[in-house]
Order: sequence, then C-alpha cells, then structure tokens
Amino acid sequence: MVFSSQTFLFVFFPLVLLLYAIAPRRARNTVLLVASMLFYLWGGGWFIGWLLVSIMGNWVFGHLAGKAKETDQTKKLHAIVGLSVVFNIGILGWFKYANFFVDQINGIAAAVDYQGMDWTPIMLPIGISFFTFQANSYVFDIAKGNGKALKNPLDFALYVSLFPQLIAGPIVRYHQVATQLVSRTFSLDNVTAGMNRFALGLCKKVLIADSVSPIADAAFNNSGNITTNDAWIGILAYTIQIYFDFSGYSDMAIGLGRIFGFRFPENFKHPYSSASMTEFWRRWHVTLSEWFRDYVYFPLGGSRCSKLLTYRNLIFVFLLTGFWHGANWTFIIWGMFHGFWLIVDRLLDKKERPTGFKLVINRFIVIFLVMVGWVVFRAQSLTAAGEYYYALFGGNTGDFSAALLRLVSVQTMIALAIGSLIFFAPRNLALGPIIEESDTRFAAFLRAILVLIALPLTLMLIINGTFSPFLYFQF
Repeated sequence: MVFSSQTFLFVFFPLVLLLYAIAPRRARNTVLLVASMLFYLWGGGWFIGWLLVSIMGNWVFGHLAGKAKETDQTKKLHAIVGLSVVFNIGILGWFKYANFFVDQINGIAAAVDYQGMDWTPIMLPIGISFFTFQANSYVFDIAKGNGKALKNPLDFALYVSLFPQLIAGPIVRYHQVATQLVSRTFSLDNVTAGMNRFALGLCKKVLIADSVSPIADAAFNNSGNITTNDAWIGILAYTIQIYFDFSGYSDMAIGLGRIFGFRFPENFKHPYSSASMTEFWRRWHVTLSEWFRDYVYFPLGGSRCSKLLTYRNLIFVFLLTGFWHGANWTFIIWGMFHGFWLIVDRLLDKKERPTGFKLVINRFIVIFLVMVGWVVFRAQSLTAAGEYYYALFGGNTGDFSAALLRLVSVQTMIALAIGSLIFFAPRNLALGPIIEESDTRFAAFLRAILVLIALPLTLMLIINGTFSPFLYFQF
C-alpha cells in the first residue's frame, strides 16, 4: 500500500483518521499502532515478524541501557550498545547484504574454476534500512542521555512502526519525538496544516516524478543503444524524478505525522541549490546524513583529528552511506564518489557560501557533479553505468532515438519544465514548510493553487490508475 494509491487515499487513511479522532486520548497510540501494523502487513506480509523482532529486541536493549545509564555502569552500557549494534546490523546484513556477498564469493569461485555456494536468494523486507536505523538510534539516545527509556513497549513499537514514515523515512530519532509519543495535540489546525503538506507531496510525486519517470527508465534500461541526446535528457529526467519522488514522500510523511500531532524533521532543504558538495549533503536526505554524522562520523573523531584521519572518516562514512542504499557495487562507487568530492571541498577550504558570479558557477558545478553521480546510482550494474557515461559524454552522437521520442508528450514536457525550475529557485524557497505553516499572502496563494488546481488533477490521474511505487521503497 503506497500513499498515492486509491486504497490508501480513499479507504485506509480516512478510516484511520476517523478512528483516531473519536478514540479517547489514551487509546490513540493503540489506534495508530494497529493501523501501522496493518499498513506494514499489507505490503510486507510475513516480514512483519522481523519488524516485531526488531521492536522487541531494541526495546529490551533500550531498557537495559537505561538501567546502566542510571547506575553509571559505563562498561556495561558500552557492552549493551555494542550488542544492540550487532543485533541490528545482523538483521540488516542478513536480509540486505547476504545475497551480495554470496554473489562475490561465487564470482571468485567461478574465476578459479571452483564449485560455488548453493544459495536461494533472500527477499528484502520493505523499509528495513529505515526502521533498523530508527530503532538503533533509540538505544544510542538512551545511552547518551538524550532521553529516558520507554516503559511501555507499545509506545516504543509505535515509535519504530509509525506508518507515515515507516517505509522510507524521514529517519526520526528518538530524542526528536520522545515527548510526542506520550503527549501531543490533535487539533483542527494540525489536521489542516498536515493535509496541505501531504497534498503537496502527493502532487510532487504524481504530477512531476511519475510524469518524467518513463523517459528516465527508457534511457537507463537501454543504456547500450542510446545517443548522447538521449543520455542527457534521461539523466535530467532522473535527477528531477528522484528529487520529486523522494521529497514528495517526505512531504507526505511529514504531513501525515502533523495530522496525528507529530512533528517530524525536515528531510530535504532545497539540495539542488547547493554551492558545494558539502552543502548538498546538508540539504539532501538530511535525516540520513545527520544519523551517520552523529552516530558514525563524530564517534570516529569527525573533523577534530588530523586532516588525514578526517579524510579517512569521510570516506568511511560515505562508503557506508552508499552501501546503506543497496548491496551493489554501483551504490558503493556512488558513495565513494561523493566522499571524494567532500574531501575536495575541504582541500579547497569551501567554508563560506560564495556570492555573485562565483555562486552561479559553483551551483552549476555541483548540479553537474550530482547528475553525473546519479548515473551510477541509477544504473543496474557498473557495465551499464559505463555504457551510459560513454553515451553521455559524446560516445554516440545523433538525434533523439525514436523509442524515447515516443514517450515525449505535453504532460512530460510540462513536468520536465516545471521540475527544472528547482535548479534555479532560491535556496531558502522551501515550499513544504511554507505551505504547511506560513501565513503570508504568498503561502495562501500557493495553497489555493495546490487545492484548486494541482490536487484535483492529481486525484484524477490516481483514479485513472496512474501511480507507481516510491523509488526509496527498494532501499
């Protein structure tokens, strides 16, 4: 069940909202927990068992960590945190990376003419990368003293499984919602603001991301036979698609959370306006970047050590960031690519945002590098990525291919044009928070356009069956 499906929009969500509104205050967590479990069961099936294992295990680790913290048993606390990491990485590693490592072993075995391992591929539970990181952050926050352990396991279960952000984030850390889990406000103002934010995300997903996705798919699925023109229009389409798809989901998740009284952290802060790669990662997938920063980069020493060790820390963090996205060499290369450019930023001492013409040049360079990086991120293999790069940089000149031209319509051209505006907009023009909370005339005008034009058109497309899964569901 996805947010842009008829089942969610016209059955599941209205029913959950009704039950939540009429339920006594003490029962509202139960309503949301049951709804969240049904939501995951709908899409994840029997994998809900592993979600429950994660919930129960981390609740126990959090309880033990809280006791050790209260009694100042430092060694015991470190041991508990270490065991929680092994537990969580064990679950994530088995489901997400076992296939990858077996493939590498079998590849080496075949190269030396040796019998490989018999192996049945393991299916990946949806959302496991997100709920595993979120659950482990609970133990980290308890150990650091950034929150008290939850006595009620049902409250903790809700924290991990809350359906608005269960599948693809934002990654909400415990200290950010600790008080909201036990005390929050359900009001008409919150419902209205949340509905506006949700509607924005829904329109971004359906009107922009889904409209340009056929062009991106056509280019990347035929990387060996595309022209240079095809390659550039394909990567432009994907650059627009992945932003509007993922930020659209985040808008919907934040909006749904607001409806039920939660305040989730922002996940995107206009990343394509960045003037350096360092700034890009302060604006793109913010909750993941901050998770790695606080729980990996800082404990390694961050930038408080020598330059060489700082560069090591950056490379390691972005190696993990790439591997977090998927068990494929393409993601590892993508992570290392971004880690390299963050080191270049430090070598060039890019601490302050430039102005004037230099700002324009820097923004152009950053978006170019980001688009080049998206190639290996989107490609199915390193071979396919190599073929795409070959076409992208003039290896196969010529007009647009007939196969790609057939996908171009008025709708896709409008979507590409509107989506491209994101590259030129000011860095502080964040439509999500503006539409959700601002009381200016400009915000009122945007909400009117959203409700009277964009949303009805979006609902018409959904009713006609025009929607697709979110890109980050696969991670």
